[in-house]
Amino acid sequence: MKIIVNLDVMMAKRKMSLSELSQRVDITLANLSILKNNKAKAVRFSTLAAICKALDCQPGDILEFLPDDGP
Repeated sequence: MKIIVNLDVMMAKRKMSLSELSQRVDITLANLSILKNNKAKAVRFSTLAAICKALDCQPGDILEFLPDDGP
């Protein structure tokens, strides 16, 4: 199973750059980039809530679950 982060999709829908989101959420560009590029191993609920508030979306708009294809 895998969790996919669709942060770039929501940012494009809201026409918001990574640097603008970084300023609004008060998270470094490096940490947002890690999250955006699906390299993050975890995300704090407070971070997710701040991102959702800045992008006016729900966590399900950003996070996607992909189950394993195997038995």
